[in-house]
Amino acid sequence: MASKTGKPQSGFMETVKTIVYALLIAGVFRTLFFQPFWIPSGSMKETLLIGDFLFVNKMAYGYSRYSCPFGLCPFPGRIFGQEPERGDIVVFRHPVTGADFIKRVLGLPGDRVQMRNGILYLNDEALPQEPAGTFVQTFERQGPMGQFPRCANAPVGEGADCVKERLRETLPSGRSYIVLNIGESFADNTPAYTVPEGHFFFIGDNRDNSQDSRAPRSVGGVGMVPFDHLIGRARHVVFSSAGSSMLYFWTWRRDRFFERLE
Repeated sequence: MASKTGKPQSGFMETVKTIVYALLIAGVFRTLFFQPFWIPSGSMKETLLIGDFLFVNKMAYGYSRYSCPFGLCPFPGRIFGQEPERGDIVVFRHPVTGADFIKRVLGLPGDRVQMRNGILYLNDEALPQEPAGTFVQTFERQGPMGQFPRCANAPVGEGADCVKERLRETLPSGRSYIVLNIGESFADNTPAYTVPEGHFFFIGDNRDNSQDSRAPRSVGGVGMVPFDHLIGRARHVVFSSAGSSMLYFWTWRRDRFFERLE
């Protein structure tokens, strides 16, 4: 291609145009369909580790207040998606702070949910938990916030093994996943909650280290999350970094590339 002066257009300008077009396409793709999310805390261990990078499907449940492109959905709701299912891993907006959270949906509208001695009761039926060994990490600072993990064998010194009990929990549908137990905590016993219409009850897989629906918002919890605060569903980890930045490729966890989430 020649310019108005008759001189060939420079390769540099072609490169710039290509980059601009790629960024525009990526921006549209992100806005309409998927949103990137980097796991900042350990509330969903071992399913999700600090430093996991994933994309959230914004159309899984239909567009909501916080997943709607440009905030311009004429008819926000489930017209393009399905109802969240028990066991889904979902990113949502905290109803008070506005922060993005990621947890597992365990209570649907109308469900009665309660924790008794660390066991989750759904509509007054205990969800079976089977021992599944131990989850072991090094006791060291993790992620950009430099958090130390909580350990069932605490106290341990830096560099030592940090151990948690693994349990496989099974839903009435037969779907199962791993949850972690550190020890007795205030969240092991809760009142019985009835999930209101249009709301959902979320719990983290790292049961003793998760701020979720087991605590009301008045005491710093999440409470019941309305549908219009859902952003989307997570299905796979794209890659994972064990360092303080996802750009430090030498800290990437090779065994977590494109790992499917339970």
